[in-house]
Amino acid sequence: MREVVLDTETTGLSFLNGDRIIEIGCVEIIDKRITGEVFHVLINPEREVSEEAFKITGLSYDFLKKFKTFGDSCGEFLEFIGNSRLVIHNAPFDIGFLNYELSQINVRELDPYNVVDTLDIAKEKYPGFSSTLDALCRRFSIDLAERVKHGALLDAQLLARVYLHMSVELLQKSIFESSNKSKEDYDDHIGAPLPKFELREFFPSEEEAELHEAFLEKLSNPIWKKLRA
Repeated sequence: MREVVLDTETTGLSFLNGDRIIEIGCVEIIDKRITGEVFHVLINPEREVSEEAFKITGLSYDFLKKFKTFGDSCGEFLEFIGNSRLVIHNAPFDIGFLNYELSQINVRELDPYNVVDTLDIAKEKYPGFSSTLDALCRRFSIDLAERVKHGALLDAQLLARVYLHMSVELLQKSIFESSNKSKEDYDDHIGAPLPKFELREFFPSEEEAELHEAFLEKLSNPIWKKLRA
């Protein structure tokens, strides 16, 4: 199964107030393995970057205005993500911005139900603990040395590793819990019946049996004699 871990950076906190996307980063995962394939683009937002956003990303409008707009960049982005499930931390924020941008150029919006929100997973798995990307990286001993500023591609790469760590934990929990379920429950859980195997019996040849007996005669104090005693 193909999944795409995605992150965006924006000029501010609300597209309803006119804020725009300035950066998109994506990381490809296939069958819960990071493939190394990525997508990254910087975007001309056609407006100033808020002071707070600049402090977080280090991206100014003077720097960004030389890049393509979202409308000119979205084709490659949509081609990269295809119909893959998206993995996003605080998905409503990114999906909200992306769908707003897509609506402005009359392109079909992304399906919010084809998304895994790692923030929701973290809050459920670790109640009472911080669920920020930094906190989750520290939980799984993922190096944050390069995260001096927020960057869409770097954050997507970090999130991909966090997501795989959490996926392993969820799988382990599922396996252990399934030991208390019936066969029918287990079949339903994996979506397919358990395979049936025909038992086969293998008997030693006469020569093999004789060699085995001769070997046993050579043992002076075999362990099964101690157990019987």
